[in-house]
Amino acid sequence: MGPRQVGKTTLVQQLLEKTSIPFMFESADAVPASDSVWLEQVWESARVKIKVSDSAEFLLVIDEIQKIPNWSEIVKKLWDTDTRNTINIKVILLGSSRLLLQQGLTESLAGRFESTYLPHWSFAEMKKAFDWNINQYIWFGGYPGAAFMTDDEERWKSYITDSLISTSISKDILMLTRVDKPALLKRLFELGCLYSGQILSYTKMQGQLQDAGNTTTLSHYLDLLNTAGLLTGIEKYAADIIRKRSSSPKFQVHNTALITAQRDESFNDILKAPSEWGRMVESSVGAHLLNHSLSSGFSVYYWRHRNEEVDFVLEKKGKLIGLEIKSSAASVTMGMKGFQLAFKPDKVMLIGGNGLSYEELLSINPVELF
Repeated sequence: MGPRQVGKTTLVQQLLEKTSIPFMFESADAVPASDSVWLEQVWESARVKIKVSDSAEFLLVIDEIQKIPNWSEIVKKLWDTDTRNTINIKVILLGSSRLLLQQGLTESLAGRFESTYLPHWSFAEMKKAFDWNINQYIWFGGYPGAAFMTDDEERWKSYITDSLISTSISKDILMLTRVDKPALLKRLFELGCLYSGQILSYTKMQGQLQDAGNTTTLSHYLDLLNTAGLLTGIEKYAADIIRKRSSSPKFQVHNTALITAQRDESFNDILKAPSEWGRMVESSVGAHLLNHSLSSGFSVYYWRHRNEEVDFVLEKKGKLIGLEIKSSAASVTMGMKGFQLAFKPDKVMLIGGNGLSYEELLSINPVELF
């Protein structure tokens, strides 16, 4: 599972090119949302093919599985039938709606699956594949399919907006989940991109958005945007769960391309604006931490108390790390001192300035910091 355009389908197609196991590849993307029979028909075809080929095993790959209503119950029934009848069909399910996939896996397929999350591409991956430097990655983000368009920024921005943002919202959220105010959800996404890296209370969000409804609606819509790999609200670090969940969220995009596509400035323009570039750097670091947290099993928070603030707090199995992002030559901040006194973390680290460079941080899996 993973967001759109990160290479899930390409990865599986490369696997199929190398495997000697007979296979079928089908996509539910063009299947009517009400057609739950389609999945059973595809599975029956696989059963016939494994019998005709007289093969000991068969591989069935289904893309965009979340489009099929009650897909997990259908898969469970078919899988259990094959198990009883010793029909060795191996199944790979691909999907871009993390919420619907996780719900189906945990509710219906417990003990029958192994999940793999493919996040947005990292700086190391974009550098290796396209020879990008760190500034290109911070501005253009980690969408490999759009990398060849960056010489024409207007074309690139149109592609990100139309083919990625609009498609993710319409297909991975609005078509699959009940959303009473779709226009509000879209405006919340735009607001979150504008304020990425900044803390904004739900009350202030309501002031910025027309017909914003209540805070529960905004929180729910932010969760939906998060599961589509677009935008999240990072919680404040606190000693108990209730305080974490009641905190004002810190907006954070999953990919800085989502910010850039909505800005009027060009790459050359933004490099000449230090304060705006600093915000892009922090959002890039936040996206890096967020994406790796989903695949490496650590949590990402921020911390603030009165005028003291730490940009990011990482937590894994009881270990705690505070990260402060600075573009100046500062070596210590009041926020870091306050955080140390309050929580006695295992580490506090400065990223930028006299500390670890943000290029070095973006080149590693942050789990290595623990």
